[in-house]
Amino acid sequence: MSDRMRLMGMTSGMDTESIVQQLVSVKKTNVTNLKNDQKKLQWKQEQWQDLNKKIYGFYSSSLTELRFSSAYKKKTTKISDTTKLSVVAGNDAPIGIQTMKINKLAKSGYITGSKLGLNITTDKDGKIEKRNWESGDKLSDITSDLVGKKISIKVGQDATVTPTEIEITSDMTISQFTNKLSAAGVNASFDSTNNRFFISAKDTGKEKDFVITSDEITSGMSALAALGLETDANKGGSATRIEGQDAEIELNGAKFESSSNTITINNNTYTLLGTTAADEEISVVTTNDFESTYDTIKDLLSEYNEVINSIYKKYNADSARKYNMLSDDEKEAMSDDEVEKWENTIKDSLLRRDSTLSTIMESLSEITTKGYDINGKTLHLSDFGIGTLSYFEAADDERRALHIDGDKDDDKTNTKADKLKLALSKDPEEVADFFAAVCKDIYGKLDKLMASTDYSSIYKVYNDKQLKKEYDDYTKKIKEAEQKLSDYEDKWYDKFAAMETAMSKMQSNQNAVSSMLG
Repeated sequence: MSDRMRLMGMTSGMDTESIVQQLVSVKKTNVTNLKNDQKKLQWKQEQWQDLNKKIYGFYSSSLTELRFSSAYKKKTTKISDTTKLSVVAGNDAPIGIQTMKINKLAKSGYITGSKLGLNITTDKDGKIEKRNWESGDKLSDITSDLVGKKISIKVGQDATVTPTEIEITSDMTISQFTNKLSAAGVNASFDSTNNRFFISAKDTGKEKDFVITSDEITSGMSALAALGLETDANKGGSATRIEGQDAEIELNGAKFESSSNTITINNNTYTLLGTTAADEEISVVTTNDFESTYDTIKDLLSEYNEVINSIYKKYNADSARKYNMLSDDEKEAMSDDEVEKWENTIKDSLLRRDSTLSTIMESLSEITTKGYDINGKTLHLSDFGIGTLSYFEAADDERRALHIDGDKDDDKTNTKADKLKLALSKDPEEVADFFAAVCKDIYGKLDKLMASTDYSSIYKVYNDKQLKKEYDDYTKKIKEAEQKLSDYEDKWYDKFAAMETAMSKMQSNQNAVSSMLG
């Protein structure tokens, strides 16, 4: 609407503002209705977004993994000495008892430098000061003979690898030196408290060890010796050297070596923590972990129920026909809680009896009630004690939810016989194959329902593109309606302004005549 100043009714005495507002009220109502419809559409989009997030989450997490039988083949292990070994059994790890000896642990190559002499300086007053070396001190202050000398370091046993050379300059600090060593592929640091350099390989195993050499700075002394890093006893080096070493184990009598202390063999992952004595063996007992498999299925059904209950609740929501969108005046007359409750009633009803919801809900229900051929047998969820409750047992919004007979956490079924646990103890392979088939079927159905179309984006079960277009169309319609309202309002104001002008002229003429007639 126009923002121009309007001074109306000064001659006629009419309340032109009220008259104009009454004349344009129908068009104002049209704008308000369009805005309300767009707001409801926005709420509908939000309702779909929340629901789609749950459906896609179910599809992309649980179903993605559990459509494969291996996801249900949980294993557990018992170890006779957990201080020396830990084991994570893979889903396909062999059942049975295995023995292990741990002859060697994998080690990183390591040099612990010998303690350097103190940094001795004399201040301007001739006072002698002694202290440990610090990271900012120059290597040339340790001995000036280091300047121009080179230290060579090679990481790994590959003969084709070229060693890295570090030339010591006159202004190179201890910190800069360790940084160059680190850049060459090792861990390097200087401990000013203990006055020593420390160098280690970044990985365990002999193939990842390093070799460090240097020029001689004086007869019989190398640059490494001056830095406390010389390990060759013939040259007087006193640094401590640990050679990189591979781990060695004997599993069921067979020897294995590894550069790491974590070794995966035949779907078991072994973490070595200590060595065994010459006559010692560690036993590893691997069995089926029925409880973990049971919990996996229970979690699967819980997530399924969250999805199906959300769909069922929105589809069967109460009608909100008697609830119109609130005007600003109506909101002012209500409390915040009352407004929120009123608007939530409208929001909750927006997907009531939605055909897309019906398709998803019926598709899921069909899959969870049909039979699957598993090794020549037709099996249903009911064969494992899983199904919906009776109409009178189930809560209003949970009539499509699945329950496990004998589930100790389910007060509706915990007194019944637990067929699922019995099936797992008898034939865990059959249970795994059945639930994998169910999940694969649900995954495939959702994959189709979330396929990209002209009306929907990929991984959306609803027509998000169409709803966005409708929302944008409302924005355009609202803009056009507001312009029409403004033009219509201006037209009436212009008419009344013209009337006021005419009346003013008439009144002026009358006054002039009256003045002439005395």
